Amino acid sequence: MASYKRTYSNEQSINFIIPIMIILFLGIVYIMSLRYGQGAISFILIGIAAATMVYWGFVIKKMTKTEKPKYTAREAESKNWVYDVIKGENEIVFVAEVPGPDDKIMVRLVEGVLYIRGSGSFSKEVPVEGSSGMQISDFKYRNGVLTLRISKATTST
Repeated sequence: MASYKRTYSNEQSINFIIPIMIILFLGIVYIMSLRYGQGAISFILIGIAAATMVYWGFVIKKMTKTEKPKYTAREAESKNWVYDVIKGENEIVFVAEVPGPDDKIMVRLVEGVLYIRGSGSFSKEVPVEGSSGMQISDFKYRNGVLTLRISKATTST
């Protein structure tokens, strides 16, 4: 025998529970009004009880509904940052897009890691293989594109 199990979401469950609660509540109010034998008053009480239950049914349904926010904040790091490392025999060329004016761009090469800082909260660390014993020999920044030449450190003896 095959069995079929269907799961319901919270919203579908509430759609089943709320009408059952309303019917039960109205039935209780109706039975109580018949017990006291008041004809016109019982209809008024049932009407008020029905309106109240319908109102609270909508409130409960609205409270359980999960809505997505209308506006979502853009995350600065969600975009993949693209850079290019070109390795030659005696030098390494690094090219990347970095936001900000040229006076706000800071670049450091420390123990094989290139630290880049731009304007705002832009900050990146890029490991550059084979750059030990090298230093930044040329720095160019034009139209948002940073170009670095990393070459062997010259020793003066």
